[in-house]
Amino acid sequence: MEHNNNIKLYFPEITPLQEEQFAALYDLYYDWNAKINVISRKDIENLYPHHVLHSLGIAKLIKFRPGSQIMDLGTGGGFPGIPLAILFPECQFLLVDSIGKKIKVAQAVAEAIGLKNVAFRHCRGEEVKETFDFVVSRAVMPLGDLVKIIRKNIKREQQNALPNGLICLKGGELEHEILPFKKSALCEPLKGYFNDEYFDTKKIVYVTL
Repeated sequence: MEHNNNIKLYFPEITPLQEEQFAALYDLYYDWNAKINVISRKDIENLYPHHVLHSLGIAKLIKFRPGSQIMDLGTGGGFPGIPLAILFPECQFLLVDSIGKKIKVAQAVAEAIGLKNVAFRHCRGEEVKETFDFVVSRAVMPLGDLVKIIRKNIKREQQNALPNGLICLKGGELEHEILPFKKSALCEPLKGYFNDEYFDTKKIVYVTL
């Protein structure tokens, strides 16, 4: 598999177009990363397992229904938003980051692979006023802080198999962070989905809001 791109192994249902879009990510991120550091330089070789597949861990928890609206807060160079937007072309994604040059990379990558279902915004989460079915995030801040910022952005109307809320990808010891939300939170290890040792300590946290 080129550059450890084993997306099709875990998501055999992807179309040839999606496969092409996933395959194009390596060269795009490799080139952009040389100019604007959005991924640790020594980690770029692990783009697929550590960044793309990690982002798609969210798709193992929930298959977003067509028409769902999702915000990726603190997207950085586009994770988890861009891999999810490739996988769910009938959903709308807003990728938000407070660092403009990172948003620029995410935007350039999305344009290069022809993604039509993503919008980008250079701002802080507090400034986003629209509402969404889900907010997704990858380890940007402690759970409590994240919930405070995005509670205002969760729609009341439901259309998915899981109630609307926050889905984040996190690593390490999370008991303390989850404690205040234990009645409404679910925490699952990703190693049950992906057999790469990188996922041994990685978890997906879902909070109903």
